[in-house]
Amino acid sequence: MSISPARRVTFHDVFSVPEFRALWASYILSAAGDRLALVALTLFVYDRTRSPLLAAIAFAAGTLPYVIGALFLSGMADRFPRRKVMVTCDVIRAVLVGAMLLPHVPLVALIVLLYAVTTFQPPFDAARSAILRDVVEGERYALAVAVLQTTFRVMIVAGTAAGGLVVAFLGARPALGVDAATFVVSAVLLRVGVRARPAAASKESANALLQLGAGVRVVFGDRALRTLVLFGWLAAFYEIPAGLAAPYAARLGGGPIAAGLLIAGSQLGAAVAMPLFTKRIGPLTRLRWMGPMATCTCGVLLLIALRPGLVVSIAILALSSAFGMYQIAANTAFVERLPNERRAQAFGLASAGLVIGQGLAFLVAGAAAEVVPPSTVIALGGGLGAIAACGLSVRWRDMSPAVGRHSARHLGRQASPVGRQSSLAGRQASLSRQSPVHAARSR
Repeated sequence: MSISPARRVTFHDVFSVPEFRALWASYILSAAGDRLALVALTLFVYDRTRSPLLAAIAFAAGTLPYVIGALFLSGMADRFPRRKVMVTCDVIRAVLVGAMLLPHVPLVALIVLLYAVTTFQPPFDAARSAILRDVVEGERYALAVAVLQTTFRVMIVAGTAAGGLVVAFLGARPALGVDAATFVVSAVLLRVGVRARPAAASKESANALLQLGAGVRVVFGDRALRTLVLFGWLAAFYEIPAGLAAPYAARLGGGPIAAGLLIAGSQLGAAVAMPLFTKRIGPLTRLRWMGPMATCTCGVLLLIALRPGLVVSIAILALSSAFGMYQIAANTAFVERLPNERRAQAFGLASAGLVIGQGLAFLVAGAAAEVVPPSTVIALGGGLGAIAACGLSVRWRDMSPAVGRHSARHLGRQASPVGRQSSLAGRQASLSRQSPVHAARSR
């Protein structure tokens, strides 16, 4: 179904695509299953051992294994059919979680199984991100990304809370059973609802290290892609408040509820703003505002240095999160410049870098909060992020036709080669300036 360039794309345009509905439903189930397994097993380990260290090791399954999977397994979604990769990852995770339900499984084995479950999340995510561009194109792709990112942010808050409730009422083992079922249903939805497509890349480069090296050269060998990835990694700065929510809430005289509200505030703004921003603002305008909004996302956190109360703090975090909608522009420009045969590996690299950056940021911020107030640490993180965002904005302004001084002349030159497409598609193509990476992309 084609979209007239005379009107804005709508949510109906996105959800009218059956394959997207299947991907979205599968994403909800998969994300819910991940959070449920993480919360259930963390509480289960602590309940059996009363050891904060072992509980923390179990919760760390959300970080280290994800990085390993993102770096070395994401490339599978380029070498093999992407629907098959997603279904296989869901089936493997269902089996691994099912193994946790066996009686008398040692705690060490449970933690190892949870790490294995998390390791297979990145290739699933990479395959979904890569195939999404084939399922929806043009402005529908941008709005689809906004919908998925909003879903992800809602699942962070609601999924963790729901996981705690499920464990409280059903117990850890039944909760793990529910988790296994979510992966099975997700696999069925993908198998039935998503069309089979051939692998994007040949299987000749099956070596994971060679695949990783090729992905690094594609992403970091291109100045524009490198800049867009760094825009994405700015999240490590403006998500510091979530990592310091508990000590910050304690400084305000609050407890777990206040900490939960701060975390919710850090996600709420983007969850509301992303779809509206994508739906109402055109692609060139989004790219033009990307740098300033990235700067505001981090810079707003400087207000925390004034040590406001809980309600104002939540509002500041929500405002910072709302400016994070610039990530939609970065994501769309990133995928448009990627060759199809490297798309999944590139997404894996971007995800791994973000997780590593967030882990380091949380570690440094936590250490700093031992000697200075959490409000000072959050403000410093926001200030450093704003400085980095300003530098990236200057770099992007020099290379993007959407924000450069010669954008109109460049768009005019690009209109002729894409005259057979809609004007919307022509504007989208011009964003990539026909770089060698973009020219190699297989459609």
